[in-house]
Amino acid sequence: MIAALRGIVLEAGEDGLVLDVHGVGYLVFCSGRTLARLPAPGGEVALVVETQVREDHIHLYGFIDALERDCFRLLSTVQGVGAKVALAILSVVPAEQMGRVLAAQDKAMLTRAAGVGPKLAGRIVAELKDKAARLGALPVASPAGVALPDVPAATSAGLAGGVVDDATSALVNLGYGRAEAWTAASEAASALGDAATVETTLGEALRALGRGE
Repeated sequence: MIAALRGIVLEAGEDGLVLDVHGVGYLVFCSGRTLARLPAPGGEVALVVETQVREDHIHLYGFIDALERDCFRLLSTVQGVGAKVALAILSVVPAEQMGRVLAAQDKAMLTRAAGVGPKLAGRIVAELKDKAARLGALPVASPAGVALPDVPAATSAGLAGGVVDDATSALVNLGYGRAEAWTAASEAASALGDAATVETTLGEALRALGRGE
């Protein structure tokens, strides 16, 4: 199983490249963002590789780093998301933002990718929102596992998440993108801790976004 390749770029197309590794040319499929970061033909590049073996083919998928590969793997667990669609999503959503997009349930962002309609976008966020932390998304629970006042620890995470969700919705109504709004609201709720309400969280988030007093 091939896990990484380093070689010379022979040519690059819309969906992949041919990589010369010690005289052997490997066809490697990539996201648009990875392709945009490649050197010109003749330059050397190192790629993290995911190998998929099927009855009728062996395909190689190349990524600029391990985080993009991890996003690809996670997206591919959703029914209806094949390799082509996963790469299309990664072409419009940078790997470093994927965790926030999933946690924020930003379906609109996902539908920018070719082959992703509202129904599939909804399935992706529904199945992966709880796994977003693997990709670096902020938790929505109160910081350091501290329960909210007079609330059992088992339910505090849900209440904190509700505050973040409501503050996020308010920010979206003000014109912010959902992933950006969710990130600001999550950071604000985490900083406020026990004092986090929808109002205080919204105020802190707006200040962080440059719209507060």
